Amino acid sequence: MNCEMVLILGVTASGKGRLAFELAKSLDAEIISVDSMKVYRRMDIGTAKPPKDAREQVKYHLIDIAEPSESFSVARFLELADNAVEQIKGRNKPVIAVGGTALYIKALLFGLFRGPASNEKVRAHLKAKAHSVGLQQLWSELESVDPAAASRIHPNDVRRIIRALEVYEVTGKPISEFQQQWPNGENKLNDPASVSWTIIGLHRDKSLENRRINERVRKMISAGFVDEVRSLLTTEEPLSHQARCAIGYAEMIEHIAGKISLNDAVELIKTNTRRLAKNQRTWFKTFPNIHWLDIEANQSEESILNRTKNLVSQSKK
Repeated sequence: MNCEMVLILGVTASGKGRLAFELAKSLDAEIISVDSMKVYRRMDIGTAKPPKDAREQVKYHLIDIAEPSESFSVARFLELADNAVEQIKGRNKPVIAVGGTALYIKALLFGLFRGPASNEKVRAHLKAKAHSVGLQQLWSELESVDPAAASRIHPNDVRRIIRALEVYEVTGKPISEFQQQWPNGENKLNDPASVSWTIIGLHRDKSLENRRINERVRKMISAGFVDEVRSLLTTEEPLSHQARCAIGYAEMIEHIAGKISLNDAVELIKTNTRRLAKNQRTWFKTFPNIHWLDIEANQSEESILNRTKNLVSQSKK
């Protein structure tokens, strides 16, 4: 299977990372992380990065490549991901991409979304408004004019909220409408020729997914997540808005600041992670050519791996 290209996607806590690792070991492949938060150094527990022993056995790309004080764009991700694909192919090894950041996945498959040009006057006005009335008010305004975009944007993500409102004010159309015309104004999402990846999607019953999310949050706390966030807040350079609004980190920062209890922070993380999973499911419905694996509660990792390998083999016949 040399130079095979496989993309494994699924909602958060679906087990895609473990499957990617086992598949990479089986095929002697390298892994590209498609995750907007795993790029940040020292943000380990809350982003569920692969453990050290896994990274010693399999080569990973696009993990720990930016400081938490930096912003990290989809354009930068795509440039680095394309370079990683070429490097791996140059070693005549299979490529396995894995992640749940839908915007990055879409860019990897179809290229960058080219939205309307920025308008500095409108953007400055929106920034001033966010300062005067609060970011929550801006997010509520976005929800009223573009509920699809609001459902995908965290209420603390100032950069994306302002961009979405900017597009609406400049064009009179919601940014979600432009994002359906991907890429470069041409809707190619249903064009099989535009997809060079074998895409494997992991699907579990929603109630099972919710239990897995709750268990992941419990393990995060037990692994020292509170101390991880405290350490990040003591660094000389402040966290970027992108890092601060990451699910888990945003809620724990509120707790450390004394605004909410630890129990309330944990419950908020669970709730917001479930909301993220719902948004991921919505995004994934727009992707064509996904080979979905329905996974039962008691299904073994070996069985899931074997089913995945069979799908990869069959997709190239």
